[in-house]
Formats: sequence, structure tokens, C-alpha cells
Amino acid sequence: MIITLTPNPSVDRTVFIDALPRGSVIRSGRSRSEPSGKGVNVALALRAHGHDVIAVLPVGGSTGTQLGEMLRAAGVAHHTVPITGEVRSNISLVEPDGTVTKVNERGPALNVAEVETLVAAALKDTHGATWLAACGSLPAGVPTDLYARLTVAAHRDGVRTAVDSSGPALRAALAAGPDLVKPNAHELAEVSGRDLHTIGDVVDAAELLRTQGARAVLASLGPDGAVLVDDQGALHAEATVAKVVSAVGAGDALLAGFLSAGGGGRDALQVAMTWAAAAVQHEGTLFSVTDADCTVRIHEEVSRSRRLAEPVTQGG
Repeated sequence: MIITLTPNPSVDRTVFIDALPRGSVIRSGRSRSEPSGKGVNVALALRAHGHDVIAVLPVGGSTGTQLGEMLRAAGVAHHTVPITGEVRSNISLVEPDGTVTKVNERGPALNVAEVETLVAAALKDTHGATWLAACGSLPAGVPTDLYARLTVAAHRDGVRTAVDSSGPALRAALAAGPDLVKPNAHELAEVSGRDLHTIGDVVDAAELLRTQGARAVLASLGPDGAVLVDDQGALHAEATVAKVVSAVGAGDALLAGFLSAGGGGRDALQVAMTWAAAAVQHEGTLFSVTDADCTVRIHEEVSRSRRLAEPVTQGG
């Protein structure tokens, strides 16, 4: 069983548009709403593909009520922590070529008691879990060492931890020795303090995070695939897909696939890349691997000089 924690969940509305001209009235022919937040997305993907998962998240206000109803409808087991604030709503504007413009609300503030209840809920079922995946941004009121604290507690119970976050929360978690961190290219550049222009830059930045405590780094690189760096070295995964519909949630699908296959090594990376490739061929964040039209390649000899399609600077 895998536990996911999402301290700042949301209900995401994806709106499909023909174009995004600034300052204009835009008509949309269709849209969809889904439960979301990084850990929620991971839980949805795991549940949809037959894996046992428990999603832990705070809920508050009418949006929180809607979020809980959505998880029940999706058949996702969950522990919800009532809070006084309103859970956020996010909007994704998707253009025909797959370009996504996201508007994310900041989310509610949590008080000390709510934070402690959230921690207790996340650790409630660790005795039967293999992984605790702590995912996403931290709302106001939540200390930056939350993921570090959970990593220490989970390790004490013999549970491996994956952290998918950014900035101070990710930086603080590194010192606790998480078994896996999953930054995207921008998050990796920020936390490592390095510009990323090549695959070699990504590998070097990931190795830096390992010297700071992470046992393995799975970096999602958008059109350049993903890089896994662990005790066995570096692997680079790429996927060719028939058509990109939406990249929303692809990084969460990558993490879900990786954890579903054990959370380590070449085979897990193969599964992870397949799940991510399937995700970009679907609208929204819900997807099925069975109808994915993709080819995945794993490079054990990493081309360190290969330039990234989208170079990232640490301040970018």
C-alpha cells in the first residue's frame, strides 16, 4: 500500500480553448473538473491501475466538500482533515497544441492543530505501507520542515518516503534522507542553484541533491523525458507519443508509475515513463495506460552533452 499526502489539494477545472489572446473574451466549448493536487493525482493514478492507496489531505469549505465527494466517486480511500479555510480551486487553460496555462490559487492557511492532525493522519497507516509520498506545495501555516519530519517518522516505521515539492520544503526534506525526490527541471535548477542546459547538467544537479541527503532523484524533464540518478548511476528515459493532448499531471503520473513498480531501478523507470506518456495523451489528469500509444526508450549510456529542449536557469 502507498500513502499520499497532499497538504494543499484543490479542485482543478480544465478549460479547453482554441487560442489564448490576452485581454479578450475567450469561448470554451468544453471543460472538466477533477480532484487534484500532486498527491491526489498520484493516488488517483495508482487506484485507477489497481494499486492500494490512501490519500491524506485537508478539506474545508464547499470546495473541500466537493473534493471529498470526487474522491469517493473515484473509489480512492482517503483520510480527510477538516480545516476552517477553503480548499483552493485551480484553472488550466489548454490550447489545441497541448500548451497549458495554469492559474493556481494560493490555498488556505492551516493552524497548528490542523497541521498536527494532518501529520497524525499521514502516519496512521504506515504499519501497512511501503511508501509515503509527500507531494506539493505547503499552504500558509505549515512549517517548511513538514516533509522532513514525516520522512524521519516514516523511516522509523520502516516505510520509504518520496518527496515531490520545491523550494524551502524540498530543501529542508533533503537533510532527512528521503528515499526519492521527484523535482521537475525548474525545481531541480532552483534547489540545486544550477542552470540546466544539458542532460549532463541534470545529472550533476541530481548528484548534488544526493550529497545533500536524497537517496535517489527522479527528475521530470517535459519533452526531454526523465532522468533517474541513484546508487546504480544515471538513466535517461524518453517517450515518443502519437499526440500530446495535455501535459497536466504528467509529472504526477511519472511518480505514480515509478512507485507502482517498486520505486527503484530501470524497470520502474520504464513503467514511470509509460504512465507519463499515457497521461499526456489524455485530457485532465485521469488516464489509462492500456490505451497509450507510445514508445519508451531507456538510455543506460546517458548522453551528457545532449542539450535540453527547454533549458532552465535557476532563477527562471
